[in-house]
Formats: sequence, C-alpha cells, structure tokens
Amino acid sequence: MPMSYEQHLDEVTTLITEKYDIADQPAIDMVMRAQADGYFSGHDDHPAICTLDRAHEDARTVFKKYGKGKKVN
Repeated sequence: MPMSYEQHLDEVTTLITEKYDIADQPAIDMVMRAQADGYFSGHDDHPAICTLDRAHEDARTVFKKYGKGKKVN
C-alpha cells in the first residue's frame, strides 16, 4: 500500500537510523540532500512507488551515496 510522499521520506529516514545505526539528524540530513539532488522527484510525481519495499531500497541507496565516509552537513 502506497504512503504519502512525506510518509515515505520519514520511513526512509527511520530505516537509515535503524539499519545503519545512524543518529536522527545525520539521517535527516542525508535524506534532505538526496531530496535536494532530485533523487525523490519521481516519488513525488508517482506516489504509487512510495511503498515500504521501495523505502528499504531508497534507504540503502541514500546511505550508500550520502552516508558513511561522506560529509552529511
């Protein structure tokens, strides 16, 4: 079942904190940077892709690109 765009971003942030043992603020910063880079633009255009399975995939992708070893400020 699809979530709203905002719920999806919240879920991705939560999954990053849980899966990668990251504090809330750095996880929020990662998701915000991904959003600013346009990573989530398709999600906003097509809300049907905002699912829990996709949130898990997005958490991995966002963490890989914006996390570990990357500046998150």
